[in-house]
Amino acid sequence: MSWRRAGVWLALFAVLAAVGARGLWPAPRAGEPVVAGRGQEIPARVTRVVDGDTIKVSIAGQVDTVRYIGVDTPETRRPGTPIECFGKAASTYNQRLVDGREVTLRTDAEPRDRYGRLLAYVYRRPDGLFVNAALVRDGYATILTVPPNVRHAGRLLEAERAARRRRAGLWSAC
Repeated sequence: MSWRRAGVWLALFAVLAAVGARGLWPAPRAGEPVVAGRGQEIPARVTRVVDGDTIKVSIAGQVDTVRYIGVDTPETRRPGTPIECFGKAASTYNQRLVDGREVTLRTDAEPRDRYGRLLAYVYRRPDGLFVNAALVRDGYATILTVPPNVRHAGRLLEAERAARRRRAGLWSAC
């Protein structure tokens, strides 16, 4: 193969990779699950807030469950266990942040957990609020680092330290 032909193929591959990285591939057909890859950005609309760290979203007409990466909020829906301190407050705060809103989901190294939930960093549109960090910063969540999804672990750790120092949210209530 000539260098010129190799250059053409390389350029074509680069264009296809750039288009794929932006999430511009065709949307899934009805009934097909949304396939998320490493580092993908997915536009979505929040259809329901399940609790402080889990939401239901509509992606290209399909509903999927999203678990926020890097954060953990007190439980409100675990069968057989009581509602944990500040759990309802975390759920309510999450509702105020995202319920019914347009968001961008950004995946990390592993796009789904063992329960099939989409794992994502959630950014509210159009203002770009990083919801995961807001929950931690304002004292509604603690950090939960599960490798290999650690892209924002340092930022979330700093947010938690600041919330603890201020005794924000659950840090003073529980």
